Amino acid sequence: MTFIPFFLPSFISFQGTIKLKTSLNGVLLMVSIFFSASILAQQSGSIDVVKESRQILQMAEYIGVDYSEAVTNGEIANEDEFAEMQQFASLILQKSSTLQAANKADFDLRQTSVVANANTLLQSILAKSTIGTIQGLTQQIRQQILALSPALLLPTQLLAQSQVQTLFADNCAACHGSTGEGNGPLAKSFSPSPTNFTEKERALNRSLLGLYDAISAGLDDTAMRAFTELNDQQRWSLAFYAGSLAFSQSTEQHTRTDKKTATKIALQSWINNNPVQLANDHDALTLDQVAQWRANPAGFFSQADSPIATTKSNLIAAVAAYRDGNLSQAQTLAVSAYLDGFELIENNLDARDSVLRKSVESQLLNFRNVLDKASNDTQVGKELQLILQQLELVENTLTGEVLSNNAMFFASLIILLREGLEALLVVLALITVLIKTQRRDAIRYVHLGWISALVAGGFTWWAAENIIDISGSSRELMEGGAALLAAGILFYVGYWMHSKTKATQWQQYIQYNVERHLGTGTLWGLTGLAFISVYREVFETILFYQSLLTQAVGDGSQSSYVWYGLVAAVAIIMLITWGMLKYSLKLPIGRFFAISSYFMLVLAFVLAGKGVSALQEAAVIAIAPFPFDITVSWLGISATWQGVLTQGLIMLFVVIMLARREKNTSTTN
Repeated sequence: MTFIPFFLPSFISFQGTIKLKTSLNGVLLMVSIFFSASILAQQSGSIDVVKESRQILQMAEYIGVDYSEAVTNGEIANEDEFAEMQQFASLILQKSSTLQAANKADFDLRQTSVVANANTLLQSILAKSTIGTIQGLTQQIRQQILALSPALLLPTQLLAQSQVQTLFADNCAACHGSTGEGNGPLAKSFSPSPTNFTEKERALNRSLLGLYDAISAGLDDTAMRAFTELNDQQRWSLAFYAGSLAFSQSTEQHTRTDKKTATKIALQSWINNNPVQLANDHDALTLDQVAQWRANPAGFFSQADSPIATTKSNLIAAVAAYRDGNLSQAQTLAVSAYLDGFELIENNLDARDSVLRKSVESQLLNFRNVLDKASNDTQVGKELQLILQQLELVENTLTGEVLSNNAMFFASLIILLREGLEALLVVLALITVLIKTQRRDAIRYVHLGWISALVAGGFTWWAAENIIDISGSSRELMEGGAALLAAGILFYVGYWMHSKTKATQWQQYIQYNVERHLGTGTLWGLTGLAFISVYREVFETILFYQSLLTQAVGDGSQSSYVWYGLVAAVAIIMLITWGMLKYSLKLPIGRFFAISSYFMLVLAFVLAGKGVSALQEAAVIAIAPFPFDITVSWLGISATWQGVLTQGLIMLFVVIMLARREKNTSTTN
């Protein structure tokens, strides 16, 4: 959860606003203000600071947005609007004077110029000053109130777009219209008309917080009611949606520089300030760039686009490149759609709907084959729409139903066990072999390998977040290459150990070869193998946990279940380590080497399959679907000809090795 100041039951009506009318002149307003303030000051002990400050913020922003409707070129353009400006300004002065007189320790307006600015604002309105003068004063009042206001919890994500549109249609369209233009069926019954959310000039001066508070608390004496039946996430989603309607979504993606600049600005600032203020306060962002972020609200809730948003935008860009005749660029974007987007939420989706996860994964991988053929626009467009529909279902699945605490725990547990168990088994195999070969002194080389891999993996993740851009393709290329290299080494080690399964052969090897074969070069080779086996998993595991944490909701307690799952996985890994070291070393030397050799060969088989799959995902190796779905993920078996042939080749070598051993045994007998 993210904290932002808590206030504002805003002025902006979702169901139209019955505006107040007044004919008070400036003198009567001033007398009324200070008379009311003096009375309320005597009752300062009962003042609701949060409520009063929220109303000040509400009215200040309203004046800044609507003053241009009341006064134009120093002349009154609308009597009702002008009277309303005076009324709201007088209330701001009255309430701020009351709050200052209350002398609250945690909300001391005496340290600010709010009252003075409120007085100047009222006088400026009576003098029919320029819109620039009025907006400058209202912004100063808001900023100083915001600095003192308590905090409000903000959800970490919005609802899916389709869900928000349904909410808007059900709750807001009757007055504001289906597109937010203020022309709903009931609009004519209100004077003035309901807010037109598509009017850009007003939207540029309207904060998201103002919209949120209008939905949350309504507006007294108007048709705008409080939508208390909606939960917090629904109200925030509606606020961001209404705040986006005036800004068209650009087809151009944000550059990495834009993202880095925008995401360094606190979410609190994005919520509290209107686009004009944001552009003025941050030199690195233009008003057009701020407008683009308002038009794409999903980007506010992460340091980068959400995985689903990344997948969608890259797929759309891939099709655009395809239609422009750039097949190579289309392939690159399609690869990125999977690796930089969908893959990061696979674990989360698996916890809810594993069938949907497999379906979308298959569609994304097969889509590349469709993009390989030129002049295939019809099929490409059809496949794109099918995938986008599936992704919408994925988004609804992920946001529509919150993961339970138990599901969060087990998802976290499975991530570490799935990603880390293979690396653990390789490291343990190396350690047990060294102990069995009476080279305990060499174990430190293995420890150096896996510890340095953890450090390097963590640093790689940090660098990718802050310094360089490591694409999903680069990540999979590294992982696939490392997996195939480790598979080759493990196959060799397994073959070597298989040849020493007889105790007499082993004793002879110990006597003549151990010191020679486990020299310095080989020991550093053990370090390298341990490093490769662990490093290939660390970076991606961090990304998976990062994605899982974004699914946590509430006050932060659910995030703790992610850490509980991680701790439980570490405990299981430690238990496996203890069991393997304890019982494997008790085996007779021949049986130990026989079991260990098969263990190494199985690991080589699994890693070879996963290595091929990773390189296929990175588009280094082509994807030729196997006629049948024989996927067994924990064995690295995938339903592609390339994976089947690679693992089949390993199995063939194992059969030949066993046959030769059987022949040698028969000959010896």
